[in-house]
Amino acid sequence: MESLINYLLQFGKLDAEQIEFLKSQAVIRLYKKDDRSNQLEQASEEVAFLIKGILRIYYINDQNEEITKFFFAENSFLVDIHSYIHNQPAVPCAHVISDCEFIIFSPKAMSDISAHIPGWELLFSKIVASELAKKVNALSAMLCEDAKSRYLSFLRDHPMLANRIPLHYLASYLGVTATSLSRIRRKIIDRSRVVLQESA
Repeated sequence: MESLINYLLQFGKLDAEQIEFLKSQAVIRLYKKDDRSNQLEQASEEVAFLIKGILRIYYINDQNEEITKFFFAENSFLVDIHSYIHNQPAVPCAHVISDCEFIIFSPKAMSDISAHIPGWELLFSKIVASELAKKVNALSAMLCEDAKSRYLSFLRDHPMLANRIPLHYLASYLGVTATSLSRIRRKIIDRSRVVLQESA
């Protein structure tokens, strides 16, 4: 729970009693590697905070291909904004890339928290805005950069994540084939070796 509390405190103040109340409303949920969850497809107002593991969000296109939209790693809030606000099914599917542990808040828990903690709605709206901004920034980079630049941006923004994601999922996210991504990675590695040799 400490990772969740530290995350929340970035967006607002919580006293000791409020923190204990938050903890009392939380439920831990575990998923194993390669689980395919329909949790995000349901008309649900559940809110989840990922404290361990990597989750892939994807959709299936007209050719029945899985297209990766986002990755979520530790210390991330997962809430489909449209589904959360309108209580409608979300389009994406969820795939557990590595064993995941979530802190879950049910609709009733969210309502009780809002009633018990003054300013909770404002605090949570800041979180939603922050998560939305991350998605918009990622999408902007995808639209404006070539494949190599997109990969380098991913490495810059998620330095500890790239080696934990299977190549074909990362390629799908970047909008390239796995073969193309392998080629890009190889060129970057070769270029790094040349630079190191020249500086030696």
